Amino acid sequence: MRHLVYIFSILFFGFTASAQNSQKAKELLDQVSAKVKSYDNVVINFSYSLQNLRQNINQDSKGNVTIKGNQYVLNFMGVTKIFDGKKNYTIVPEDEEITVSKHDDNDSDALTPAKMLTFFNSGFKYAWDIPQNIKGRQIQYVKLTPLNAKDNRKEILLGIDAQTKNIYNLIETGKNGSKTTITVNSFKTNQPISKNHFTFTQSKYPNYYINNLD
Repeated sequence: MRHLVYIFSILFFGFTASAQNSQKAKELLDQVSAKVKSYDNVVINFSYSLQNLRQNINQDSKGNVTIKGNQYVLNFMGVTKIFDGKKNYTIVPEDEEITVSKHDDNDSDALTPAKMLTFFNSGFKYAWDIPQNIKGRQIQYVKLTPLNAKDNRKEILLGIDAQTKNIYNLIETGKNGSKTTITVNSFKTNQPISKNHFTFTQSKYPNYYINNLD
């Protein structure tokens, strides 16, 4: 009987510690969400890395994005994407083509740059992970495990600056062996932005083919 009590004590302690770690992780993520919502706008410069040893893929790139509410302008891999709150504009200078599409408000799975800062609010199991000192900054990692078994992502490590409560990096591991890392190089808030910053101006692209999917 004594051994049985001991085993149950260990199991209960392990469950309690796990629940506390999960709650601790969720509280930190809630702080990150609250911080993001307090900004009028955010301007981010980032690095992107994709590795898949199975498929011999090793890709690196850089980009930048300006976000205000659900509006954004994203420059990445030579392509500019603008969302003005109603329509998406994908501008590809190499092909001199612009694709215009309507935003689907009912598509909850659509991951936009704006959602990248708050995507973790639901659909995941949370776990408190390791802290790291990166260039003098204390980065606390939270492990996100998708609740949907059909999700192609195995897990996501979200690195959060313990002082500012801003996201430092995101490391996503796919079930196919891929590893995607997005690192924030600069994170500026409440910047002076013109009122037309998120407006698509067709006159700037006189020779472009317009592919209107709206």
